[in-house]
Amino acid sequence: MNRLPLICFVLILSSPVIFAQAAPADACADLKTRAERAETKLADWPALARYRDENAKVTAPAKNEERVVFMGDSITDGWHSPANGGFFPGKPYFNRGISGQTTPQMLIRFRPDVLALKPKVVVILAGTNDIAGNTGPTTLEAIEDNLVSMAELAREQGIRVVFASLLPVSDYESRNGQQIIQTVRRPPEKIIALNKWMKDYVEKNHLTYLDYFSAMVDAKGFFKDELSNDGLHPNAQGYAVMNPLAEAAIRDALKHGK
Repeated sequence: MNRLPLICFVLILSSPVIFAQAAPADACADLKTRAERAETKLADWPALARYRDENAKVTAPAKNEERVVFMGDSITDGWHSPANGGFFPGKPYFNRGISGQTTPQMLIRFRPDVLALKPKVVVILAGTNDIAGNTGPTTLEAIEDNLVSMAELAREQGIRVVFASLLPVSDYESRNGQQIIQTVRRPPEKIIALNKWMKDYVEKNHLTYLDYFSAMVDAKGFFKDELSNDGLHPNAQGYAVMNPLAEAAIRDALKHGK
């Protein structure tokens, strides 16, 4: 039996008429790729599979090992890139960032990706994607609840907690001649409010606050132009600013954290 060739159609909205036309082959391929990614995400919404194999290979910490796990989103995930200087070469630090993730996703994978690795310190950088609505509309209170839950889980296991501030965003950058607008999905006032809450929570609960924001914000309240190429993620210069701040916070947590 002969099969008819598969034709991909797209809807064209042209008021007052809606009609369909055959899409080019590359558009069909793009639609297929996006559909496959969506199916994968639905099958493993918190992305538990991302680090499953790596976690299985992790052995118990050495006697005096000061193991640290970084839990986060793309800003943590991107730290691995050689273009960004690599992720703390030679240090017993584990990167458990996943691009695009929000705090409810991180909370689900917190046990296998953090607690099971038995670190002395966890550095949590999370919340910007919640504000952007990556997994649906949410509130600052809901983000705060998820951060508190992660902190409480860690402290029950004797793991010292570092809350990292959200980074600023900016609208300075452009791509292909088009301005990249970051402040609409991530309003600066919400970032500032969540950072203030984190700082207050840390002080009340004797944790450690890692203030990236103050070191990376300019006089206008935007991400410093030279530290980012898209107004959201740090570039190599941005990570060079973050590295010593993270190390200082880890030292503080090891000395004073509870």
